[in-house]
Amino acid sequence: MLAAVGGLAVPALADGAAAPESSPVAREAHAEAAVPGTPCSVSTRACVDLESQRAWLIRDGRVVRGPMRIASGGEGKATPVGHSYRVYRKDEHHVSGESRTADGRPAPMPYSTFFADGGIAFHAGDPARSSSGCIRMETDDARATFAELQNGDKVQVVNASEENAARGA
Repeated sequence: MLAAVGGLAVPALADGAAAPESSPVAREAHAEAAVPGTPCSVSTRACVDLESQRAWLIRDGRVVRGPMRIASGGEGKATPVGHSYRVYRKDEHHVSGESRTADGRPAPMPYSTFFADGGIAFHAGDPARSSSGCIRMETDDARATFAELQNGDKVQVVNASEENAARGA
């Protein structure tokens, strides 16, 4: 199924009704080789491991940056797991529509690279503090992610122990 997002037709972002780790899309990902040093498949361009709070940028099945320290979503705003998210929008100077700074202004989310429903993105921020579902990264890592990923690139967000078990590793 295709969805029109920001003028770009991309595959539907959800892995389906099954649990994300056992869906048909996940099984397809598990049939591929994993990128060495990551829990993600070789067809992905960005990999996030929620268990270790690390991310990698991948090109042609090889890590080109990472592991990068991240902070994912916290209680009530968990980062969704999925094997076939796609980058659908980038905004270098994005500000949050939900979060506010101490003085009431919209919180800055520099170098935002959006990949999942609900405005989930990689962006610069304090990786020591959980987010509202997004992937927060050091500014240099967010800038590199913004530069490396293009609309349509595949992003996988996984739990490494489940990926390794599914691959029999």
